[in-house]
Amino acid sequence: MIPKTMQAVVYRGPRDLRVETVPVPQIQAGELLVKVAVCGVCPTDIKKIHYGTVPPPRVFGHETAGTIVRMGRGVEGFEVGDRVALHHHVPCCSCHFCRHHAFAQCEQYKRTGITAGFEPAGGGYAEYVRVMPFVLPGVVKIPRGNSFEEGAMLEPVNTVLKGVERLNLLPGDVVMVAGQGPIGLMFTRLLALRGVHVLATDLFDSRLSLSQSMGARWVLKPEPDGGNLPSAVQRMTDGRGLDAAVIAVPLDTVVNQAQKLIRGGGQVLLFSHTKRGDASLTDLAAVCVDEKDLIGSYSADFLLQKKVARLVFSRKLDVRALITHRFFLDQTAEAVDLANRPSADSLKVVVTQQAAETSI
Repeated sequence: MIPKTMQAVVYRGPRDLRVETVPVPQIQAGELLVKVAVCGVCPTDIKKIHYGTVPPPRVFGHETAGTIVRMGRGVEGFEVGDRVALHHHVPCCSCHFCRHHAFAQCEQYKRTGITAGFEPAGGGYAEYVRVMPFVLPGVVKIPRGNSFEEGAMLEPVNTVLKGVERLNLLPGDVVMVAGQGPIGLMFTRLLALRGVHVLATDLFDSRLSLSQSMGARWVLKPEPDGGNLPSAVQRMTDGRGLDAAVIAVPLDTVVNQAQKLIRGGGQVLLFSHTKRGDASLTDLAAVCVDEKDLIGSYSADFLLQKKVARLVFSRKLDVRALITHRFFLDQTAEAVDLANRPSADSLKVVVTQQAAETSI
């Protein structure tokens, strides 16, 4: 029996999250109603919550997995009871941006197709979500033997794989991954799987230790001014310089240093600089004359969904090691705070339903 009301964590303004009783979403033809089991805490939602970049009220949370409990007329390929991972953005695959493989710039992609009520914003911080027809192609069934938590990680893994695909790398190349939080660790693992030699940097010893288990060839704790990096890079690359650097921390100083450490024709990939309005000085001659590309990667690539599912569900990328903290729905504000200011022992933070099954 599906109730008429549910608990949801409603964004009411900057840093204001409230547990409220709201109606269970009503679905229409071509839609799904999913009972949420797990939803990850993502930095993009944290920024919206803390900086108030979108108007309230909304229910955030977009790294969502759960169980289909109701299907609208005309839905095919799914059954009530299916355990699924959701994808809140799906491109049209036909517009000018999509033809250029710039899916994150597609107008349909920018629409959010999953909601727990109010303006669609993902809705995963609620007991139930409504999945709209245009994002149904992004719904992935979770195999037996894999957990809801693994399903919830498909979306962030997709964003990382998209970033890896943007890099022009060969086996044996050397790449620095700056920051070994959940995103940086996923970069480290996916690059290592491609035969790339990874230099992992972070300020926490525990994360550097985990990065080695993820495949990092070298680990380094940077000095406050980064003074120990140049000599280390020279030694690791026989004086050539890095082939690429992935910036998984929103620090301009790291970007500038990475630009100096990469070889001519190398690439610096920005992954964490998502706050608009921030300006930074850069050596434009390094981009022009030295052909050191400064590129960005944002959000996911819909065409990578099947590859991502194989990586996660086969556990070639074992995301279970990345999930360190679990909070119940009424503790979502605490989950957001921890993810915003991680401790030495915290990596991926998720919100889980108290009565939810987490694996089969």
